[in-house]
Amino acid sequence: MQAQHKYSNRLIHETSPYLLQHAHNPVDWYSWGEEALERARQEDKPILVSIGYAACHWCHVMERESFEDDATAQLMNEHFINIKIDREERPDLDHIYMDAVQAMTGSGGWPLNVFLTSEGKPFYGGTYFPPVKAFNRMSWKEVLQAIHQSYREKKNEILAQAENLTEHLSVSNSFGLSKQANVDSPFSKDYLDTIAANILKQADTQWGGFGRAPKFPQTFSIQYLLRHYHFTKDESALRQALLSLDKMICGGINDQLGGGFARYSTDNEWLAPHFEKMLYDNALLICVLSEAFQLTGNNLYKDAIISTMDFIKREMTNEEYGFYSSLDADSEGVEGKFYVWSKAEVENILGNDAGLFCGFYDITDKGNWEHTNILRMQHSTEEFANLVHIGIEELKEILEDCKQKLMQYRHKRTRPALDDKILLGWNALMNMACSKAYAALGDPVYLEMAIKNIQFIERRFKAIEGYYHTYKDNIAKIPAFLDDYACLIQSYIHLQEVTGDSDYLTKAKELTIFVIEYFSEVETGYFFYTHEQQKDVIIRKKEIYDGAVPSGNALMAANMLYLSIVFDDLAWRNRVKNITQLLRTTIVRYPSSFGIWTMVLQQISMGTKELAIVGKTATDVLPKLLAKFIPNRIIQASAIGNSQFPLLEGKGNPDRLEFYLCENYACGQPLFDIQEFLLRI
Repeated sequence: MQAQHKYSNRLIHETSPYLLQHAHNPVDWYSWGEEALERARQEDKPILVSIGYAACHWCHVMERESFEDDATAQLMNEHFINIKIDREERPDLDHIYMDAVQAMTGSGGWPLNVFLTSEGKPFYGGTYFPPVKAFNRMSWKEVLQAIHQSYREKKNEILAQAENLTEHLSVSNSFGLSKQANVDSPFSKDYLDTIAANILKQADTQWGGFGRAPKFPQTFSIQYLLRHYHFTKDESALRQALLSLDKMICGGINDQLGGGFARYSTDNEWLAPHFEKMLYDNALLICVLSEAFQLTGNNLYKDAIISTMDFIKREMTNEEYGFYSSLDADSEGVEGKFYVWSKAEVENILGNDAGLFCGFYDITDKGNWEHTNILRMQHSTEEFANLVHIGIEELKEILEDCKQKLMQYRHKRTRPALDDKILLGWNALMNMACSKAYAALGDPVYLEMAIKNIQFIERRFKAIEGYYHTYKDNIAKIPAFLDDYACLIQSYIHLQEVTGDSDYLTKAKELTIFVIEYFSEVETGYFFYTHEQQKDVIIRKKEIYDGAVPSGNALMAANMLYLSIVFDDLAWRNRVKNITQLLRTTIVRYPSSFGIWTMVLQQISMGTKELAIVGKTATDVLPKLLAKFIPNRIIQASAIGNSQFPLLEGKGNPDRLEFYLCENYACGQPLFDIQEFLLRI
């Protein structure tokens, strides 16, 4: 029987799970659009924009405390035009208004609540506001009343403040306009050592990761350190990269039963996560775990890849191989309830094996977190087997059997909510992860996931011109942003490498031309976040910061560098050098905030290996090449030479398989044995 609701608002017509969560609030919510802006102009009311996302814990808290409260809703409806935004659907608006709130308050986060003029210009904002005054914060009602009173009595001052703040946002977005870099100036390898040193200054050498709690995976920094070790044999870089991965894999941030990583840890030991699981985090972790396995052959990384990919396939993939966005942190209104255990519960389920399981996964009577237990490994299976005097294989078998029993029990619990909208950029990131997992482990299931997902993307996201950003309930909408295209281009590049299908490179080139035409800031060479024809934002931002996900500009630099070599396009190569050189000082000084950029700088400085396999059975031996850790490389495999690609042109013999190693526009003599070829790389 369908639930009866006292209220319904315009959000019932939306597809976003986050907006639908608010569809029965007493608040008269609008989604972002001209209807709300026009009403604000007609009624001369300020706009309240409230931004969050489906897996956001404090968004749920503020909804329960304030947006579901009749008296609060009456205040909001009487004095404001109220707009709800899913930050994952409209990251462009989130970026702008987050910058505004950070400029006003010095901090940001979600829920993001910002007040605008009827022209969409911000003048006041903050994050979470409690229902009563607490935490040194005004109550939400006090904020509403104060803003309403100021707008009535000091409207001119508010409008002036909004103009000044918008001008500040515009000026801060104008980087790169004042000077042009010298693309011929050298990219010194000394910079690469400084980047590594600056990353390692932040290293937690006991528990892994960087900085103190809350601790995020920072996969880009780990990836850089792995590659830095490859080029320099700097043991400190390798040690910190692997320690970080080891501690995350063994910690509570990794779901020890069901696989998949939570967004971040609230403590230094990776024990207590913020339990939401995001698609992009898991995609990026699979990517770096794949490189770690290629480099070390350590089965800990192999097992982590497998468990995370199993989680994605089981819980985050639809019947068409589209990938969902996230799982909530909460179930039954309690954060983490789905994932934690009491010792009595485990003993009741596992019987005689409970003691062994509890010892291995740190389960105690008093609990290791808020009087309950989060599963974590404090010893390797080898160490624990020695401690309890049992064979390693026997231990693994018992633990696996116990995990299956607990998973069956956990399936009966109330599950965290699933955000089942499908985002182009995040799907492309996961597509890359599938390709990298296949390259590292050779499991054809992962290749199948990548191919079927790209077919889904092409079928469901393609617009008359370009692509859409989000898809749900058979509806694709919102023009794609720079991040979407940048991730999609990179997924095509990876797909070509793992399949040998050159059509993927052609698609990557066509999309790059599209992005250059519609997203470029011609004066600097950087790219705007939004398409030039998108008119509903107050400024066109340029995002260069690599945060939880890579910035579109950094990914486009990486893409264009790769494609400039594949297609021998000097203009693209010089453009990448220019925008990287302009940022060089910032990249070197703050590498943890510019992680993808550090690897672009690394590739420009160290050069790119161009690897070609040509012959009838080229794709048959391709997996052997893919399994090897080779950063900064281009891989092409083809049955015959192909004049479309300089690396393949004029190469190939119908009677034999040939292997080519090229670098700096020069190729060595062909080799005819895969093992010799691998040794030369």
